Amino acid sequence: MAASTSQPTGLLIIGASQSGVQLAVSLRALGFEEPITLLGEENHRPYQRPALSKEWLQGEVGNESLIFRSNEYWAEHHVTLVKGERILRIANNRDGSGVAVAESGAEFPFKRLALTVGARARKLAVDGADLTGVVYLRNADDALALKALVGDATDVVVIGGGFIGLEAASSLKKMGKNVVVLEHGPRLVGRAVGEETADYFLEAHRARGLDIRLDARISRFIPESTPDGGKAVAAVELAAGEVLPAQIVLVGIGVIPNTELAEQMGLAVDNGIVVDAHALASDGSTVAVGDCANMPNPVPGSPAGERIRLESVNNAIEHAKVAAYSLMGRREEYAGIPWFWSNQADLKLQIAGLSMGFDQTVVRRDDERGKFSVLYYRGGRIIAADCVNAPLDFMAVKNALAKGQNIPADAAGDPTVQLKSLAG
Repeated sequence: MAASTSQPTGLLIIGASQSGVQLAVSLRALGFEEPITLLGEENHRPYQRPALSKEWLQGEVGNESLIFRSNEYWAEHHVTLVKGERILRIANNRDGSGVAVAESGAEFPFKRLALTVGARARKLAVDGADLTGVVYLRNADDALALKALVGDATDVVVIGGGFIGLEAASSLKKMGKNVVVLEHGPRLVGRAVGEETADYFLEAHRARGLDIRLDARISRFIPESTPDGGKAVAAVELAAGEVLPAQIVLVGIGVIPNTELAEQMGLAVDNGIVVDAHALASDGSTVAVGDCANMPNPVPGSPAGERIRLESVNNAIEHAKVAAYSLMGRREEYAGIPWFWSNQADLKLQIAGLSMGFDQTVVRRDDERGKFSVLYYRGGRIIAADCVNAPLDFMAVKNALAKGQNIPADAAGDPTVQLKSLAG
């Protein structure tokens, strides 16, 4: 093991993410008294990511509004915040202690370790992908790079019709840009919602002026020379030969969980760091939390052995609370029902539960009020709902799932009937 440069911290949290911040906050609330070090790779104070593609990009909120906690908070709660350190390897012992070694050569000894390392943007392999103007939107530096380009751009091509792509496309459209969305698959948001919801979003976004192409195939990014002798993107060429002008190409084709440190430590990895119901990794000591963790499906009544990796703020918070209890020597189950949201222009999507494995859907649509919901069932019981501009539907399903109640499918299709009156 590498030599220690200081006394071991009680807990080293690698990843100054939403889950990392929540883990530190929850531990202090539970009475954890040992020193905590919260270490981040980015040279920024821990911040919220969701607004990067919406309010922050549009200039509606400033940098400070994204910051989780003040420097005074960390000092008062005896949490050492380390910025700009990328951990390359971890020398770990059987008792859970070890030393994390950074790219800079700095060493961070610890008694216990938490991996809240999140995920990184999936890169697009196409000719011209390294041109100036081809950007991603995963972290603050990505957002700063995008914002620096927006002022001079007229045409934007967004590659990927998932949440990030549609949120950013809606923001850029609102900012007066000509926006084309290219989705490789046959429908929008294919990993997160069912066919009815995907069709609704396609119809709604096209009605709001977004040019959306499904089953799109990209041939290459066409370059142009810049005054400084570099190369910037000028257009996107599709496989069929069409050329779309673009001074910005924003790629949002999903993420890859950061599992390299876990693999180097010998932890079990399978589409994320494999953890049990209490956020403990396969060594029984390290905790892994949030986007990087593959955990048992936390929804009550899920099939035995069903596992999932969740990418959401809600999960980062709730999973961190489970991990905090584990580090305190307690075994608490995941509290609440997983839920998600995505704001795209005036379309406010809220998802309650997990729709995987559904065998029936019920659609509630009220075009006069601009409300739309899809309820998902498995074996006659409700398991999830997609709700667009329908917060009462969302809350009714979320509460029913939390209480183990059902909402009968045969009565749920009438949008004039409140779902909460059917739960039981």
